[in-house]
Amino acid sequence: QLQLVESGGGLVQPGESLRLSCAASGSTLDYYAIHWFRQAPGKEREGVSCISADGISTNYVDSVKGRFTISRDNANTRVDMQMNSLKPEDTAVYYCAAEWQPPGYACSMEHDATNDHWGQGTQVTVAS
Repeated sequence: QLQLVESGGGLVQPGESLRLSCAASGSTLDYYAIHWFRQAPGKEREGVSCISADGISTNYVDSVKGRFTISRDNANTRVDMQMNSLKPEDTAVYYCAAEWQPPGYACSMEHDATNDHWGQGTQVTVAS
């Protein structure tokens, strides 16, 4: 049974960086695309990034392109998201979700992820 745990959030000033991690237990992530979502108080959940099961395909929401980078580790047990040049608008709880996907397929920002495996979230706060 796959379980996910997010970590790496915290309080930073605008322009600084954080690196979030999504760690798997119970299974490797060999057959899962990973999506990062975020949700701020009073706002709907927003898809941020995704990476395909084989690590070849990545996608980002326009507001984070050039600032955020998603990657997989060699053991396929963890997915990281490097977040640079953080802005107050990035403040949210960040969640990772695992989508069942055999290698050889791309990930899509259109994926709903409602029925995927989810972690508990990690808080990111960007403020002066």
